[in-house]
Amino acid sequence: MSLNEAQRAEIDQLKAQTSQTRRVTVPALEEILYDPLPVLDHGFVRVIDYMGDDAAIVQAARVSYGKGTKQVRQDAGLIRYLMRHWHTTPFEMCEIKYHIKLPIFVARQWIRHRTANVNEYSARYSILDREFYLPAPQHLAVQSKANRQGRGDALEGDEAARVLDLLRQDAERNYAHYTEMMNEGADGEPLDTGREGLARELARMNLTLNTYTQWYWKCDLHNLLHFLRLRADDHAQYEIRAFADVMLDTVQRWTPAAYQAFVDYRLGSAEISAQGMDVIKRLLAGEAVTAETAGMSPREWRELMALLGREG
Repeated sequence: MSLNEAQRAEIDQLKAQTSQTRRVTVPALEEILYDPLPVLDHGFVRVIDYMGDDAAIVQAARVSYGKGTKQVRQDAGLIRYLMRHWHTTPFEMCEIKYHIKLPIFVARQWIRHRTANVNEYSARYSILDREFYLPAPQHLAVQSKANRQGRGDALEGDEAARVLDLLRQDAERNYAHYTEMMNEGADGEPLDTGREGLARELARMNLTLNTYTQWYWKCDLHNLLHFLRLRADDHAQYEIRAFADVMLDTVQRWTPAAYQAFVDYRLGSAEISAQGMDVIKRLLAGEAVTAETAGMSPREWRELMALLGREG
C-alpha cells in the first residue's frame, strides 16, 4: 500500500480534528476512520464518513411495523427478523462512504454494481501513479476447465516467474510510453523534450489494466451487503474479494448486529428451489431419492447434494 504526500497530509489533518455532534457515532468505526486499510500490493480501503448504526435500522423498522414489533425483545432479534425475511428498506437508512485505491480491471468489474454514488480519479485531468498490481505467485493460475470465469491450478516455478516478468515489463513499458507521449513526468512537470505532448485523455489508453486508479464510493447498507454477498463469496475473483473482505470488517465495526445477521442469513446460507425443498422433504421421510427421480436438472441435483454433504 502506498499514499502520496498530499494524501498523508490530508489523513493527518482529518485525524487531528474533532467535532462535537448530536449525531450517533460508532466508536469501533471511529477508531479506523480515515485510516488506509491495505489491500493487495498498493491498494487500500478508507472509511471517510458514515451515517446511522444498528439502532437506525431498528428505528426505521419500528416506524413501518408500529406496535406489532414491541414483542421483539432485543434490537438484534428484530434485525435478524428483517434480514431473514428480506425486509430491506430499514437497512437503506444507513450509509457509508469509502475512498478506495484499486487496479483498473477490478474497478471495471466493481462498477457493474450500479447502486452506489461513485466519483473516480480523472485521468483526463491528472496523471495516474506509476503503480501496478502484480499478483503474488500463489494467485497465478491457469484457466479453469470447468468454469470459464474461474482459475484452475496455480502456476509454479519458471512458468510463474515468466508470467510475473511479462506483467511487470508490459506495465513498466506502457507507463513509460504514457509519460513520453504526454511529455510529462509522474509529477506533471514537462520532460523538457521541446515538443508538445499528447493530451492526457488520449495517452491514458495505452496503460495496462493492472494500473491503479482511485475513487470515492458511497452506498447504503442494504446495497453494500448485496455487493458483499456476491464479492465476498468464495466463488468471486480473488482480487475483488480481497477488497470485499476488508469492507466486511468495516461493516462488523459499524453495524455488528446487522453484520452477524448478514453472515448467518446471506453469506452462510444457501438458496434452495421448490424442487430442492421437495427432495429434502422426501429424504427426511425416508424415501430413496435419486437424480433420475428428483425432477431436477443434473447440475441442480449435484449442487443440492453438495449442499447436503451427500454423494451425488
